[in-house]
Amino acid sequence: MPHIPLKYAPQLIWHGTRNFFSGRPVVISFETTLSCNANCRHCDIEGHRPDEERMRPEGFRRFIDQFHPPVIQLSGGEPLLRDDLLDVVRAVKLNPFFPYTILVSNGALMTLERYRAFREAGVNQFSISLDFPDSRHDDFRLIPGLYDILDEVIPQLAAEGHGDVVLNTAITSANVGELEHIIQTADRWGVCLSFSIYTPLRTRNLEYVVSKAEDLDAVEQLFARCKRRQGVYRRVVNSHYNLDGIMRFMREGNIPNCSAGIRFMVVRPEGNLNPCSLQRINFDTQDRMAREFSAHNTCGGCYVSIRSYVEISFAQLLWENISMRVFNQNSQ
Repeated sequence: MPHIPLKYAPQLIWHGTRNFFSGRPVVISFETTLSCNANCRHCDIEGHRPDEERMRPEGFRRFIDQFHPPVIQLSGGEPLLRDDLLDVVRAVKLNPFFPYTILVSNGALMTLERYRAFREAGVNQFSISLDFPDSRHDDFRLIPGLYDILDEVIPQLAAEGHGDVVLNTAITSANVGELEHIIQTADRWGVCLSFSIYTPLRTRNLEYVVSKAEDLDAVEQLFARCKRRQGVYRRVVNSHYNLDGIMRFMREGNIPNCSAGIRFMVVRPEGNLNPCSLQRINFDTQDRMAREFSAHNTCGGCYVSIRSYVEISFAQLLWENISMRVFNQNSQ
C-alpha cells in the first residue's frame, strides 16, 4: 500500500466522516465500460460492446464534485479497453490522493509502461484478479495465456517499489482448495492479496458456491492464520472484521441490512446510477435511489468487498481509513 502523505489524510478522513453521516456514498464504483476481453465463469459480463454509450471523461468529474467520495473504483467490464481511460483518471482527481483511486482489471492488457502512466495520472491502487495459481486461471477467465502474462508482468510492477498492486481472489468451490497456493503466488510476485467471496446473484449459478463442511472449516483455519499476519500470510490485507464477515456469509449465505445506494453505489458507463453491480435498477439521482430502493432493500445475497468495507460502525470506519485498510477493497 503506497504511503499517503499526512497533508492528504485529513481530507480523506473529513470527507469519509461527512459522507458517513450525511448519507452520501463513501465509495463510488464507476463501471467505465461493460465491454470485456474475458468471459469469466463466475460473471455475466462478456464480449466487446462497440455501440455502448459511454460518458466522456468530464462526465466522471461531475460525480466527484457532487459527492466528494473518499474512495472510487474504476472497473468494468475491463477498463483498460477504454482508449481514454488515462483522461478519465485525470478528470476524477482533485489532488494526488483524493479521491483514492483504485483501478480494477484482469491484467491481460497491463504492461509496465501502462502501469507507470496510470500511476502518473493518479491511480493509487491496482487491483488485479487471480483465481488460480497456474494456467487454470486462463480457463476460468477464458483468456489463453493470461496466467503467464501475470506471472511476467506482476513482478515487474512490484519491483517498482510502490506497494500499490493488490491481487483479488474471489473464493469459489473451484479454487477453495488452492487458497494457500494463491497466497504463496502473491508472496513470490511480491504483492498483497485480498480475498472476496463468490455470490450467485450475478449468474444464478450455484455451482461455485462453497458449501462443503470440510471446505468451510479449511477456509476458517486459513483465515485464522491470516489474522496472525506471520510469514506469507502478511500478504493478505483483509481486516479481521472483513475475514469474519466473509466466513459468516459462507456459512449462512446471507447477510442482511445492505447499504447499497447509500454507503456505496455504482455509476454505469452511460451515467445512470445503480445501487450495486448486482442490482441493475437505473436511477437518475442518489436521493431517488435511496428513497425508492435502499429504504426498502431486503437483499443480503452478497458480501463483496465494496459492501463489506463500508458496512461497519463509524469508529471502525475511521480506524480503517487511518490504517488504510479500507483502500484494499475490490469487486468481485
